[in-house]
Amino acid sequence: MNGASDNIEEHRTIPEIQAKIDAGDAVVLTAEEIAARISAGDEIGLEDIDVVTTATRGIMSGTYAVLSFKVSEPDSFIKASEVLLNGVPAVVGPCPNERLGVLDLIVLGTAHSISDHHYGGGHLFRDLVEGKNIKVDVTTSEGDRFSVETNLSKIPFARLHATRHAFKNYRAFVNPGKEPVETIFHALPFEGEFKEMTFCGCGELNPIENDPKLETIGIGTRVLINGAEGFVTGQGTRSAPDNPNLTGFADLHDMVPEYMGGFITSAGPEIINTWAVPIPVLNKGMLENIFKLDSQIPLKLVDISGRIPLCEITYGDVWNNADLNVKYEPENCINCEVCCVAEACPMGAISKGENGAEHKPELCFNCGLCISRCRGEAFSANLGTVSCGVGGCLRDVKVTLRQSDRARAVKAAQELKEQILTGKFRLTEQVEKIIWRE
Repeated sequence: MNGASDNIEEHRTIPEIQAKIDAGDAVVLTAEEIAARISAGDEIGLEDIDVVTTATRGIMSGTYAVLSFKVSEPDSFIKASEVLLNGVPAVVGPCPNERLGVLDLIVLGTAHSISDHHYGGGHLFRDLVEGKNIKVDVTTSEGDRFSVETNLSKIPFARLHATRHAFKNYRAFVNPGKEPVETIFHALPFEGEFKEMTFCGCGELNPIENDPKLETIGIGTRVLINGAEGFVTGQGTRSAPDNPNLTGFADLHDMVPEYMGGFITSAGPEIINTWAVPIPVLNKGMLENIFKLDSQIPLKLVDISGRIPLCEITYGDVWNNADLNVKYEPENCINCEVCCVAEACPMGAISKGENGAEHKPELCFNCGLCISRCRGEAFSANLGTVSCGVGGCLRDVKVTLRQSDRARAVKAAQELKEQILTGKFRLTEQVEKIIWRE
């Protein structure tokens, strides 16, 4: 009898855990809190934790939005053949809504404005969520053109979709060649000869890293995407068993601007998204991955040109002892005539003011590029240096750019924890398990 009782206690269900939450008896910890306790040597058993909240924030190219809204009175035109939103091209369809004066549009997160090479789909989506007016330029099938302004409050259907988000892990990049390379993995031409390194991924905070067998993450799992309640719909494109990712959707109307936006790379604008995912702890076996620290999670360092693996490091090499937030000290600004930081900042978070650089923390991604570009050392953070053996030679490579914002991933996981404990966010069972297909 005792054995049967122990077995029941060691295999819980999501409804049982939700019932504990409703009763105020559940223990919910963020992945950061779990990692801190494990690092401190604490012993944590199944009875000590019910839900772990995880999160990741970074560049997630596989994004599009579906928008449907009115632009004219009925019978003003037959259908639209071309539409631009703040200069960003949209795909008209799948239903043209002929003669209704309503547009159905698909806008890619990586679409670039035809008039501003520093503006793309990610910027557009954040502008919409911030409540800003956007310009809609319409070319009809008859060749007529007209423009209107709209905003998110006038767009009844606005849904953001993920085709490839929340990778379990990503990559670190260097350029072994002599010539700089333009790439989405750097905001500037990527300098060669191992002079710098960039990387993506939030390591021990990452959702799938905490549930790699997808025991709780599946089709129908409720999550937060950019702060809005959404759902997982399956595996993403380019997903593989050793490096899986997810698809999902959420409503733009409910999103938080701070968690999204555009990111300028040397190959053009990219898009940022944030996922926060609850991991109900169903059995002791799940604890093995939940307890993994950054130093136990591999990170491949690859050649930026051919993605050829050069060596394997860990997320501990890039996150341990690193500063998550970039600090700006205005008193150290030497007020350069041309601000190199403002020119380089991929988020537009830095501008040149009359008395020096002006920093907008709400836009800052904490990528750290400003640190290597500021002549006055007004920006500071420890980004770290990684040692890697390549071709029999041990090289120390400085991290100059991070394409994952761990500081806001921590914040997103904390906000999800609070929503679970207050009953605002409820756990859901997966409708169907995700099966990875190579």
